[in-house]
Amino acid sequence: MLLVLAAFAVAAVVIPMLVRVLGTRAFAVAAIVPAAAFVSAIAMTRSAFDGGVETIVPWIPQLDMSLAFRLDPLSWLLTLVVTGVGALVLLYCTRYFSRTEPNLARFAGVFTAFAGSMYGLVVADDVFLLFVFWEATTVFSYLLIGHDPSKRTSRASAMQALMVTTFGGLAMLAGLVLLSVQAGSSRLSDIVAAAHDGAAGMTAPIVTVAIILVLVGALSKSAIVPFHFWLPSAMAAPTPVSAYLHAAAMVKAGIYLIARLAPGFAEVPGWRETIVVLGVTGMLLGGIVALRQTDLKLLLAYGTVAQLGFLVTAAGWGSEAVALGAVVLLLAHACFKATLFLTVGAIDHATGTRELTRLSGLGRRSPALAVIALLALVSMAGLPPTLGFVGKEAVLTGFLDATSGVAPAWAWIALVGVTAGSVLTVAYSARFFWGAFWRKPGVAEAHPHDLVPLLPVPASLGLAGLVLGTVVGIVGPFLEPAAHGLPADGEVAHLALWHGLEPALGLSAVTLVGGLALFTVLYRLRVGASAVRPAPSLHTGSVPTHHAPTRVRMPSAAGSYRAVMRGIDRGAAVTTASVQRGSLPYYLTVILSVMVAAAVVNLVLGGPWTIHLRFQDTWAQLPTVVIMAIASIGVLTARTRFAAALLVGITGYGMSVLFVIQGAYDLALTQLVVETVTLVAFVLVLRRLPPRIAEANPSRFRVGRAVFAALTGVTIAVVVVVVASSRGADPIWTELPALTSSFGHGQNVVNVALVDLRGWDTMGELSVVVAAATGVASLVFVKSREDTLPRLRGSQSRLGDGARDADHTGPADQGDRSRAAAAGGPRIWLPTSDVIPTGRSALLDVVVRLLFHGMVVLSIYLLFAGHNLVGGGFAGGLVAGIALVGRYLAGGAAELGAAAPIRAGRLLGLGLATAAATAVVPLFFGQDALESTFIDATVPILGHVEFVTATFFDIGVYLIVIGLVLDVLRSLGAEVDRQGREERSARNGTTDERPERIDITEGSDA
Repeated sequence: MLLVLAAFAVAAVVIPMLVRVLGTRAFAVAAIVPAAAFVSAIAMTRSAFDGGVETIVPWIPQLDMSLAFRLDPLSWLLTLVVTGVGALVLLYCTRYFSRTEPNLARFAGVFTAFAGSMYGLVVADDVFLLFVFWEATTVFSYLLIGHDPSKRTSRASAMQALMVTTFGGLAMLAGLVLLSVQAGSSRLSDIVAAAHDGAAGMTAPIVTVAIILVLVGALSKSAIVPFHFWLPSAMAAPTPVSAYLHAAAMVKAGIYLIARLAPGFAEVPGWRETIVVLGVTGMLLGGIVALRQTDLKLLLAYGTVAQLGFLVTAAGWGSEAVALGAVVLLLAHACFKATLFLTVGAIDHATGTRELTRLSGLGRRSPALAVIALLALVSMAGLPPTLGFVGKEAVLTGFLDATSGVAPAWAWIALVGVTAGSVLTVAYSARFFWGAFWRKPGVAEAHPHDLVPLLPVPASLGLAGLVLGTVVGIVGPFLEPAAHGLPADGEVAHLALWHGLEPALGLSAVTLVGGLALFTVLYRLRVGASAVRPAPSLHTGSVPTHHAPTRVRMPSAAGSYRAVMRGIDRGAAVTTASVQRGSLPYYLTVILSVMVAAAVVNLVLGGPWTIHLRFQDTWAQLPTVVIMAIASIGVLTARTRFAAALLVGITGYGMSVLFVIQGAYDLALTQLVVETVTLVAFVLVLRRLPPRIAEANPSRFRVGRAVFAALTGVTIAVVVVVVASSRGADPIWTELPALTSSFGHGQNVVNVALVDLRGWDTMGELSVVVAAATGVASLVFVKSREDTLPRLRGSQSRLGDGARDADHTGPADQGDRSRAAAAGGPRIWLPTSDVIPTGRSALLDVVVRLLFHGMVVLSIYLLFAGHNLVGGGFAGGLVAGIALVGRYLAGGAAELGAAAPIRAGRLLGLGLATAAATAVVPLFFGQDALESTFIDATVPILGHVEFVTATFFDIGVYLIVIGLVLDVLRSLGAEVDRQGREERSARNGTTDERPERIDITEGSDA
């Protein structure tokens, strides 16, 4: 089963590429995977029926969670439906779509991924794994329904299906969690077995709540009232999607889960009542609305709602006889409803319409298609000798037996409802055949074309419903075990095409006669109404409006959904307007108020506290703290933003000094470079703000703000003191030096902890850093994320004889530089260019260029030495970042482009990929993720060499940090400069794009 899932995953990635090469023929290649899964399930039939086939891969042993898969008779049957119909529909796509179909490659990949997710859902035996596949089918169905994003209908229908099924899925997850806790296991088979055996935890009232939550998820997935409205809307999807998702696969997920849980929970209070009421209501409502549709696809959609109500009622009733009928109907429904959807697709493809009022004589023009549709309709109506007849007879017989069982009243409701629903089913089946194939007076006959290539797949599925019904005595033993485990209301049920003259057969005859009579009456009423309809006005060509009756809007589930969504949108708008005011003081007040309130409540409730205070560890701390305090007070009195940023930086540098005093040299180095880069980022942003504080927006409520700030500071100080004084257990840091040496093969505790002992935390932090950098860049780069920079093209030029006498104080001509290079003159070490800022400082240029390469080498040294000495990938990357900062401050964007001719996004991606590869590669050698290997060897010339593979993880950190700094410089620096030049040019009416000198004090009076 794992191999099958892996094959689906690989195919979902590869198929889109094949579509670009093979066109629609790639769908035939994609069909190989579900076909192979179908064959694999057939091969495991004996094992699946002899106790089941299990595949268990430990996932989180500490939580007793595993990737558990199980193939038993019920999941075996669903596997055959999912993979068999999936393979046939993919083959149908080869003829249905044209090569020019938009987004065809994506469609093929998503369709394959959906089939794989559905396969994983029916074989998953862990409730959390089942939920993962459950939500995967939701996401993929959203993409398939919204296949054509240019159409508003497709987008709205996809979003509606996503919202409804996601809401249900989350409710289901809560129920599954409760059930797993009560059963003491997350295995679905264990949960059902515990409930069936009446285990102590499974009789608690919380189980009833859990089951209702699970039913919400199952009913929403299977489009049962009141969640049914998303299914007709989903008909905006291409016909192959409707044939697979809404006939054979996705809507069967809820039916499958109900059938899986019924043996253990059918007697839980609320289960049977919910199933019967909603199932019967859905069957009746869907049938009635289907009779009113003129679009063949919508007729089938509402018919599907009705059939799903039938299936839910039968699958969830809780007796073996009815469940056996549900199993047969599940298979029959996949065959006849997929056939009918594919038939509609063929009709639409060949005639250009699905409106039954515009179709006439198609049965005479295409008798083969009419026969195929008739086979499917006969099975849907439950007529012999089809598989649909066998399933309906079994359900009716089961409900008749149940009327003398444990819940006779509900059995009678179910029996009457199912019978009435079957009458409607016969009626809309007849309406479909009449509308699609009958000859209608006054309607031009259809002239279909290219129908033959689309017939084999629906013919195969239509014939399957007929053949399986005639040989049900042979296939019965393979279907009956799927209903075992449920109590029998009467004799043990067996499948047969003929059980004799029984009451169920009489009910079938009633449904047939009643359905045909209903269709005849409705047909004659429509014909009569059209005959007496008022003639159009001679002057306006329209029906007089004074005869039109007033239409009363009835409440509907779809209308309720739209009302709820409008309410959510309006509520979100009001909330956003009230909370997102664009005021930084307001945001800080809200955030700090919550923090202070939470801290005070915990301090009060958690007391009394023992406080331990120590004035200092060494007297060297005192002057450092005094300077930091003076700088902090100075921030409050600063008049300009630049001065405030520098004073804040002093507190950060003071923290570095405190680390040095305590002997934490690694932390001191990291704090030093972090503070430097942060200070530069602050200054780059401050250039775009008014230079003086409170100049644009004068400060209000200064006294109140001061009191609140003091309260916040005191609260934080008290929390720090209380937490530091309240240690109740031995600290873990005492074990870190030994672990660093023995486990991490290093001496630098900080670095080894980051890249080895807590590597997963660092991996998550790296992901956050990359996401944050991308977010900031996307906000700054308004038009395009392309962060290419101008380059200095004269850096490798040489001065020739004719160029030596030139005045090099101004911009050099590019042609002169080219001639100078050809003359073989000396190199220009400090090139000039029209992209270099005006007022450039030669002294700063010289100093930066002299220091740049040394700082890069120092950063590399810190990278590789950090495992044992001060440094590491983080510190090394920041040192290299400071070198880039110097180049940018000296020469602007052009100088930065010459120093780092690579896009920041690529560095970020390469770094994250390197770190991720370090996590994955050990798995191929039988080790845990991120587990490092120590290499100790003697190398000629170099001598004794020690190397830890965690260094590769550190290299990833190094690249990400450099990419982050480069992203900051290119977004908050170079891009902000460019936007500023555009604004100045627009104000001055010029087109001069020559940058000005970079001045970090720009806009201030510092």
